Amino acid sequence: MVKQEEKQIMPHEKEAIENIALEEGKEVKIGTLITKDTKRSLIKLLQEFKDIFAWSYQDMPRLSTDIDEANKQFDAGFLQEVKYSEWVASIVPVSKKDGKVRMCVDYRDLNKTSPKDNFPLPHIDTLVDNTAGYSLFSFMDGFSGYNQIKMHPGDMDKTIFITLWGTFCYKVMPFGLKNAGATYQQAMVNLFHDMMHKDIELKLNPAKCTFGARSGKLLGFVVSEKGIEVDSDKVRAIRELPPPRTQKEVRGFLGRLNYIARFISQLTDKCDPIFRLLRKHNRGTWDRECQDAFEKVKQYLLNAPVLSLPSPDKPLIMYLSVFSNSMGCVLGQHDESGKREKAIYYLSKKFTDCEMRYSPIEKLCCALIWTTRRLRQYMLYHTTWLISKLDPLKYMMESTALNRRMARWQILLSEFDIVYVSQKAIKESAVADFLASRALEDYEPLNFDFPNEELMCIAMTEDSPWKLNFEGASNAVGNGIGAVLVSPNGDHYPFTCKLDFDCKNNMAEYEACIMGLQAAIERGIRILEVYGDSALVIYQLRGEWETRDPKLINYRKVVLGLLKEFDDITFNYLPRDENQMADALATLALLIKANKEEEMSPIQMSVYEAPASCCNLEEEEKDDNP
Repeated sequence: MVKQEEKQIMPHEKEAIENIALEEGKEVKIGTLITKDTKRSLIKLLQEFKDIFAWSYQDMPRLSTDIDEANKQFDAGFLQEVKYSEWVASIVPVSKKDGKVRMCVDYRDLNKTSPKDNFPLPHIDTLVDNTAGYSLFSFMDGFSGYNQIKMHPGDMDKTIFITLWGTFCYKVMPFGLKNAGATYQQAMVNLFHDMMHKDIELKLNPAKCTFGARSGKLLGFVVSEKGIEVDSDKVRAIRELPPPRTQKEVRGFLGRLNYIARFISQLTDKCDPIFRLLRKHNRGTWDRECQDAFEKVKQYLLNAPVLSLPSPDKPLIMYLSVFSNSMGCVLGQHDESGKREKAIYYLSKKFTDCEMRYSPIEKLCCALIWTTRRLRQYMLYHTTWLISKLDPLKYMMESTALNRRMARWQILLSEFDIVYVSQKAIKESAVADFLASRALEDYEPLNFDFPNEELMCIAMTEDSPWKLNFEGASNAVGNGIGAVLVSPNGDHYPFTCKLDFDCKNNMAEYEACIMGLQAAIERGIRILEVYGDSALVIYQLRGEWETRDPKLINYRKVVLGLLKEFDDITFNYLPRDENQMADALATLALLIKANKEEEMSPIQMSVYEAPASCCNLEEEEKDDNP
């Protein structure tokens, strides 16, 4: 092994450490912010168990192949010379953070033929979350941990590598093997699972150990009592990067950001101009838009948020937003006061070409499924309040056409306790930061110079009622709805809409009625007479017929909620032959192929991409929910 000048590893750049000599030439590091009594107790403890440290390879035995034989010792040698070999590989020196050089071997050919060990590795986020939140930390690291595990005698000849002075094989587990990580993790689980073993023969590296610190670096993050912070060294490395000039440098920049992505709100959207440079057959150049995104991310990292830890006795709050080509999510939770929200995790994702062709409600469902996979370690143990513009849970669970994709999504969500909650108000902290990062680029300030400023009051009186005719059509060709508002003067205002989701005829009738009522509310109409040729819908809204279909019950609730906007409203049954205009509008929407929005003056045709019962149409309520 090639040794270089050893580099001190500080627990955190803001905290000083002190070297304590256990013996001559054998030192360990402890924090300076601890009390004198704690310091004396800690030094006494370290001196008592100083044999757990390895200052050189001569101090390091290997793990026993049988834990019960804990007293058994092995030779300290790592390698043995080989005369004849079937496998051979070359060495690859890799620089370590502490200044040393780790000698690795290029085992790519060997790894291709080796079966995979599926022993589960711990989740980095879980390890970091479980560590943060405490006032005092001790950081310990194994001394060449892989080399403390012995190779099976029958597999030693497969680890052969060649050098200028001979051919050697490993007697201990080297770096670079496909299953080295799983094997080491399994050994650690076996050792620490049963603490009855008096001697587990595991040696620590004192150069990487710090005791009694108030904060410290763990797996690339800084953990402390207040939560999890981004490593300042990683932020400094990103901020000192020059603008990328090649595609490889672009990937390197995005790779650095990806490791700290949990701290960055709407990362995918912020870096969208840079992501476009990686498209296949794209010869794009680094332009002003890319440079602005590059600088925007650097500026954001100057004040990166401190992420909190989830409390086990409170539900999680998930804000989910979907855009045309990406999605964003923030996972939060109320603090101890219950009035402020603290951020736990930020997520973002760029949709694939196939996913970008989904309707908005399907994009939201897709985003929810992807989010549950990424945040599974949190959501399995908490109730999660989902807050979004649409209700994907209702759409998936009540879909009339259950295709393969929808069925798979339903199964994947069945293991989580997710509750859709209407967004009543924008909370502080986490949500404000999340929404602020999605500011409108084409924003223009309001013009406060109004004409006729001398007018003190404008009043409108409405004596005669307006009329609303609605109709819904649903068949094998498609689904469409139509509505006509008729003013007291006889002016007609037609509306038509194509439904881009599967629904039954009665659902289409309700959609048409809701569209007409919303149009009347937008025009400030207070007195309205509603006419429809669906006896079922009319008499259900009158309350004369009972509503039994669960889907229609939700629609009826939406309509009744809209009725609060009118001073007087009546529902009347109308024969089909007297409702020809609304029927024609519904048929028109059903037959015409429309791409999202298609205008035909004086008719405006839109596309509804989600059932009205899945939309957030409820009034604000004064409660403690988010």
